[in-house]
Amino acid sequence: MSFNIEERYTKMNKGEVLLAYKGSITAELITNVLGVVESKLDHVIDKSITKKKIYNILVESLQNLYHHVDDLPELAGKDMDIHFGIFVISKVGDQYEIRTGNFIKNEKVKKLKERLDKIKSLSKDELKELYKFVLNNQKFSDKGGGGLGLIDIARRTEGRVDYEFDNYDDDYSFFSLNITI
Repeated sequence: MSFNIEERYTKMNKGEVLLAYKGSITAELITNVLGVVESKLDHVIDKSITKKKIYNILVESLQNLYHHVDDLPELAGKDMDIHFGIFVISKVGDQYEIRTGNFIKNEKVKKLKERLDKIKSLSKDELKELYKFVLNNQKFSDKGGGGLGLIDIARRTEGRVDYEFDNYDDDYSFFSLNITI
């Protein structure tokens, strides 16, 4: 069975959806989304500490999405822009979920999976130490961010981060990151 972006998007839209988007990921879009989400959070959440946590994790998630999307040139002019990504913010029960998705080159899947598995395996104190190490040494990521975003998300969510890779074609996979707050 081949990967279907519409099915993935539908699967990501679960619970009480506060905001869902699929399309071109740009810096302007992220700025606008953060403003909309901040306003929505003010109306649906009473605890300011929860709002702040969700907002900060969303910032990290959207920055990761923006900086790490791999372009699929063959999608230009079709239903998807070459900078295509998905994100969904929803309430599921008494928790909030942020789900993001983007295309990545297959050659990056193994390394990203190893990085995520390492982050997920660490205790709270170990995550704190890794965060400090990367902050001081910048030796965890190829993109210059040191992987701090993923480490910070794991620290703020106590490791409640899951992921999936769906094969798209010989060159690309679709990476989905699921964060529970």
